[in-house]
Amino acid sequence: MKVDPTSIIHPSSKIDDSVEIGPFCIIGEDVEIKKGTKLLSHVVLKGPTTVGEDNIFYQFSTIGEDTPDKKFKGEKTRLEIGHRNIFREGVTVHRGTIQDKGLTVIGSDNLLMAYSHIAHDCVVGSNNVFANNAGIAGHVRVGSNITIGALTTIHQFCNIGDYSFIGMNTSINMDIPAYVKVAADPARVIGLNSVGMGRNEISSDSISLIKKAYKLVYRKGLKIGEAIKKSKALNEDINDAYLNIFIDSLEASERGILR
Repeated sequence: MKVDPTSIIHPSSKIDDSVEIGPFCIIGEDVEIKKGTKLLSHVVLKGPTTVGEDNIFYQFSTIGEDTPDKKFKGEKTRLEIGHRNIFREGVTVHRGTIQDKGLTVIGSDNLLMAYSHIAHDCVVGSNNVFANNAGIAGHVRVGSNITIGALTTIHQFCNIGDYSFIGMNTSINMDIPAYVKVAADPARVIGLNSVGMGRNEISSDSISLIKKAYKLVYRKGLKIGEAIKKSKALNEDINDAYLNIFIDSLEASERGILR
């Protein structure tokens, strides 16, 4: 294991021999770091935290810190991080609270740009981009293949659906369905993330079905229950997997979707 002599590593930590730890890093108690991960410099990793393979942590990122939530009393809650994530300068990620499941989760292949923040008890999927200073509050669920613009803020307990797009400086306090594009403060729906769907190689047939379902939700003046019912009817004989993602994101909403 390549460790700069200025770094401090707790003896209870479990670190693969291939991990590289640069200068002035602090690895706390109950931290596990798997193979290929790099801590470039001035990184703080607190536990209990598990870090997967081939992650990169840039300077001054603070990962697995205690949450500032006033309910937190020092319980041994956890953070789990997948593989190949990039944590840029000053990124902060907090562990969970026992009032939820005691766990914060980050998937794989995410890019968290400078000073972005993931709060306690959040669940973040994979292949997402958090631009500079994007921040999500506690108990937020972020799906996969999502772009979150710079200076965006997301309220507690919101769900952000797969393949959605959030423009810069957006303030979100309701659920965002899959594929939907939002922007502004307060957030408003501005269409479908057609560019993102194309980049993720979603077929034209699936995109056509999603557009029809989107119009039912956002253009026909229907109540959400009726819009969901009609969207399911579109998919009755086809069972398109991507349209199911859209419908599931509507049905999973607890705060109510942004319309």
